Amino acid sequence: MTPSRQKHAVRAAQASLSLSFWLAASIALAQGSVNPSGDPSPALQTATEMNQRLQEARGTLATSTANTQGDETRIGPEDLLNVAVFEAPEMNSAARVSASGEISLPLLGAVHAAGLTPSELESVLKARLRGTYLKDPHVGVFVQELQSHPISVVGAVKMPGVFQIRGAKPVIEVLSMAQGLADDAGDTVLIMRGGEFSASGNSDPPEHAPSQSNSAIVEIDLKKLLDSADSSLNVPVRPGDIVKVPRAGIVYVVGEVQKPGGFVLQNNENISVLQALALAQGPTHTSAIGRSRLIRTDPLTGKRREIPMNLGKILAGKSPDAFLQPKDIVFVPNSAAKSVLYRGSEAALQTAAGVAIYRW
Repeated sequence: MTPSRQKHAVRAAQASLSLSFWLAASIALAQGSVNPSGDPSPALQTATEMNQRLQEARGTLATSTANTQGDETRIGPEDLLNVAVFEAPEMNSAARVSASGEISLPLLGAVHAAGLTPSELESVLKARLRGTYLKDPHVGVFVQELQSHPISVVGAVKMPGVFQIRGAKPVIEVLSMAQGLADDAGDTVLIMRGGEFSASGNSDPPEHAPSQSNSAIVEIDLKKLLDSADSSLNVPVRPGDIVKVPRAGIVYVVGEVQKPGGFVLQNNENISVLQALALAQGPTHTSAIGRSRLIRTDPLTGKRREIPMNLGKILAGKSPDAFLQPKDIVFVPNSAAKSVLYRGSEAALQTAAGVAIYRW
């Protein structure tokens, strides 16, 4: 290689190193603008932290929350009962409550059970047996399988599904039954009232229930629920209710960044452009940060519009660091000139290294 070519290779290598230092400084500046301590999102809480606080709140509020369920669970359709007659073991049986609310027992035939507590049904069976077969009967009724008191837990929880509960359960306990919150959980919990089974068929909540629980939909601030020791926030969930945890918003950073992808707005906290860029680990060597664009979707019409954005000026503090909205897309395009320069610098570095090794 001629001396002139070697000089060109060294200059190209120096240019490549300068470009690398400038890009590294840009990323450091972006992360420093987010948080001087280096944490790109100090306000954002992970689902693990929220679930840990959920367990702590469950333990704390368990001692202060009033018992919202009655003394006994009322029997309903599809429940499986175990009936034991102590003076006549041959009459012991397992009976499924029919859709019409009745059970069928040996010798007694059809007996209405729906809407009664196990103790009340025991009294009914004792009266029937005393008048026909036994002088002083003793009867036990046990609910072996509960099927008539479902609640549905849906949305951003780890294990959504239908759960059977006896009486009422505090919302924190219900969320724990669903294995806690998912990674993309929002900051609210919705309780959609569905009515509780009763003997009279009336689905209205009991009179002693809080006034906020009488609404068709109860909205609870999840952050306040977990931060506060106020038991009134731990709203009771009754059979027939639906508990929904809405999902949090997501912002996307795509294009010439180190780690493109979607980032969850934990608890719907605000996140700025630089925070999103820091989560994406900054731009690449070949990005055209001056020609970046913000793609925003109108929530009413669903139409997208592109907003020009100069990330270079935002990094330098010459333009404001705007906050993003859910579903926003930050697009960082490729720079053809930087791509050519970067590839040329790599080739020059390889050539210079090869020459040095050859001469050595």
